[in-house]
Amino acid sequence: MEENKLIKDPRLMSPLQLAYIGDAVYELLVRSHLIEKHDMNVNDLHKNAIRFVKAEAQAVAFRYIENDLTEEELRFVKRGRNAKSVTVPKNAKLADYKYATGLEALFGYLYMSNQSTRIEELFEKIKTAITR
Repeated sequence: MEENKLIKDPRLMSPLQLAYIGDAVYELLVRSHLIEKHDMNVNDLHKNAIRFVKAEAQAVAFRYIENDLTEEELRFVKRGRNAKSVTVPKNAKLADYKYATGLEALFGYLYMSNQSTRIEELFEKIKTAITR
């Protein structure tokens, strides 16, 4: 993943801003993984991507990596998880949605603080959890 050239300090960003950028980072990782590993048409790629990015899967992914996170990383997850969101998807449990937001906030924080190696390391572990 290319180094982030943004100047904004992620510690000063709101948890939902971090989750917003983290959602895009996570989605890109998922799509890149699917393109690299699978020869499918775009519709099938999309269906498979949903398996990774839906709130339930992201909550599972978080639980899988939780013990590998640093205290600082866990702080950003908690900030995202506890953020007051305006909406909750109809097909998601509230607890799953909150953990998914926390995971996205973590990826947003890591991206904004130029920790691409850590992003890749955590995503490798997540792929193992989701593809089981």
